[in-house]
Amino acid sequence: MQIYEELVARGLIAQTTDEAEIRELVNSGKAVFYIGFDPTADSLHVGHFMALCLMKRLQMAGNRPVVLIGGGTGYIGDPSGRTDMRSMMTPETIQHNCDCFKKQMERFIEFGEDKAIMVNNADWLLNLNYIELLRDVGACFSVNNMLRAECYKQRMEKGLSFLEFNYMIMQSYDFYHLFQHYGCNMQFGGDDQWSNMLGGTELIRKKLGKDAYAMTITLLLNSEGKKMGKTASGAVWLDPNKTTPFEFYQYWRNVGDADVLKCIRMLTFLPLEEIDKMDTWEGSQLNTAKEILAYELTKLVHGAEEADKAQAQARALFSSSVDADSAPTVEIAAADCADGKIDILTMLVKAELVASRSEARRAVEQGGVTVDGEKITDIKTAYAAADLADGKLVKRGKKSFKRIIVK
Repeated sequence: MQIYEELVARGLIAQTTDEAEIRELVNSGKAVFYIGFDPTADSLHVGHFMALCLMKRLQMAGNRPVVLIGGGTGYIGDPSGRTDMRSMMTPETIQHNCDCFKKQMERFIEFGEDKAIMVNNADWLLNLNYIELLRDVGACFSVNNMLRAECYKQRMEKGLSFLEFNYMIMQSYDFYHLFQHYGCNMQFGGDDQWSNMLGGTELIRKKLGKDAYAMTITLLLNSEGKKMGKTASGAVWLDPNKTTPFEFYQYWRNVGDADVLKCIRMLTFLPLEEIDKMDTWEGSQLNTAKEILAYELTKLVHGAEEADKAQAQARALFSSSVDADSAPTVEIAAADCADGKIDILTMLVKAELVASRSEARRAVEQGGVTVDGEKITDIKTAYAAADLADGKLVKRGKKSFKRIIVK
């Protein structure tokens, strides 16, 4: 099976323009393709993971990735899928986030001569002359068509700022620039980016003629991947300092039964023949599939050693008794203990087993919290810092636990 057919079989392709040409380019290893990443935080999250895996697959098949960091578009903010305007970031924050992205991407993509390249659209967008841009690029866009674009619909009810209205033009200009200066002939993005990507394809053809070779593909679940990057307690980050390897493993270990095989097919590099055999799995076999998914993805992001540790910790969680030594550890400074003690609500919050003290209170009152196997029902329960010097195992519900140590 060739790479384009594999992408289809894995459920990664939703829409294309010029499918026959795209298939030929990708299968022959002649695609120079880009995916953009706006630096909205100082870490990538699992919503970006699908795009990174796609780039890795295509590079392994001989195609050349162009990783575009949105240091310029980050000044505007993508309105796609948003009901409100993004917070304005300072230039220093944008640059810091760009630097963080680059370090993380190097774990997935091989950069170097004749390999993947990384570019920052700040290098060309920040130097554009406004009047020249309006005359040269603005004339190629119909406001009527832009207002019908899916990426703007959600914002129209509450009000779309002129700043965000320009985002489509900026993203389209990116493809135009990459086509001219890097020979980039293909762009990938989530289904929520379809209108923006079509804008880039049309801009190239209007400026350079109908024979200009520029095409687009969208990923079936990239926008769903962005949703997957959010949990009740926040985002699932690729940075181990923000989401530990164990937490990352547990996130995938706890996916729904209906989603596990889909995620294995789309996100892992296991052979399709092996995955096809799992299609008939049910019941307890789905738990095995979840372990496979969690282990494979944790290994991709954090390495085999961390994946082994996370798997051992998770298996301990589901055993009859949890080994405190295998639990992920949270250290609390003695200075944070009032009068030499720390209460159970603070312990739960510090361990990030809950998002707030009110949530911690509910967990205790509902009988869902234990410390070293003892159920805690009194929200005023507190422990002396000295008693936590060797650590105590704090567990919330059946699936979340931390070893808490005071130093």
